[in-house]
Amino acid sequence: MKAVKGKYFFGGVHPRDGKALTSGCPVEIMPLPTTVAISTTQSIGNPAVPTVEAGAEVKEGALIAKADGLISSNVFASVCGQVKEIKEMTGAGGAKERFIVIEPNGKDGKEYFKPLENPVPEEIIQRIADCGIVGLGGAGFPTAVKAAPKSKVDTLIVNGAECEPYLTCDHRLMIEKTDEIARGARYLAKALGVENIVIGIESNKPDAIAAFEPYDDIKVVKLYKKYPMGGEKQLVYAVCGRKIGLGKLPADCGVIVQNVATCFAVCEAVELGKPLYERAVTISGGAVSQPKNLWVKVGTPVKEIVDYCGGEAVAPKKVIQGGPMTGTALASYDEYTHKTTSGILLLTEKEAAAKEPTPCLNCGMCADVCPMHLMPMNTAFYSAAGDYETAEKLGNALSCIECGACEYVCPAKRPLIQAIRKTKAALRNDKRN
Repeated sequence: MKAVKGKYFFGGVHPRDGKALTSGCPVEIMPLPTTVAISTTQSIGNPAVPTVEAGAEVKEGALIAKADGLISSNVFASVCGQVKEIKEMTGAGGAKERFIVIEPNGKDGKEYFKPLENPVPEEIIQRIADCGIVGLGGAGFPTAVKAAPKSKVDTLIVNGAECEPYLTCDHRLMIEKTDEIARGARYLAKALGVENIVIGIESNKPDAIAAFEPYDDIKVVKLYKKYPMGGEKQLVYAVCGRKIGLGKLPADCGVIVQNVATCFAVCEAVELGKPLYERAVTISGGAVSQPKNLWVKVGTPVKEIVDYCGGEAVAPKKVIQGGPMTGTALASYDEYTHKTTSGILLLTEKEAAAKEPTPCLNCGMCADVCPMHLMPMNTAFYSAAGDYETAEKLGNALSCIECGACEYVCPAKRPLIQAIRKTKAALRNDKRN
């Protein structure tokens, strides 16, 4: 189906994308790590509850932690080996997480579910939940919950925008695993009870657009290259012209959005019975010797990933897990990948542009580019004063999608996203108390 042009949404920015470093790099299979440390916090919501103890022998794909409630996800062994210990460590975001440490034994045993043949919607949804699949675009929301919305929907939008600078793992998947993504999308559409499947791909990926055009049952929308085109609300408007109000979800306007990597994981779960325990990850930036796209086991040490890519070419100014706009800066390489880890970026001083903030200039540029029509400067001002209720009232911080466009354009280099996250956390704590 010939691609059609998408709509242009309000706000956003046009950062230098840096994708040329890895867009031509096929996804390599990374060698088995020396150890894996798999967090039980692999999604939005409650951490999973360990089902194994130290000393247990596990196969690749074996359940090691069970979802705790609906908004949680099962966690699986990413290698065949022995559980050495279960301990608390500080995750990349600064919070304490429980990790299950497994030492590989070099064996090749796998523990999968039975493949499904011509499954009904309920079987697809259950299989997605059983395999611990979450949104792989970054949010980590349990996919089984999105596949069973309370609102009536008529369209599945497959997110192939990959608007984050440097990241190309989704791009490579769309080229290398086109048919699997298409089949995964069909399973999700069947679970949702919809026939309308649309995939949105940014115009800087013409080969991915061409790869999906032959499918008669999938409409291809060629998106403008603009950040944050991959944000759900921005994508829904760009693809089908529907506006999602503040506090509303895509399902409220009849659509569900799923990332291309999530669709691929759904295909493997249904057809192979394979749980989600590995994924494609982009390793890039001017400070890494050999930028690559890799298949990485969940729980792989970041240091081993960097070493496999030749280590540092120069000393990085900043190391980021995820993309440069929404990712988390790492204090050291002593971290481990999660299901939602899409990238490891080693950025030079020029790339990171890590300048010291200066006082706000009251220029309003942050509001001009906010795709959610918010007032980030108000949130930052009142957050700094500790008045979080006013920060929310005048800045609508709770509606922020944390895309980072405001901070990107700020000439004073104010830590706007940090202020917004601080406000959200304070308001959540007040609600609990």
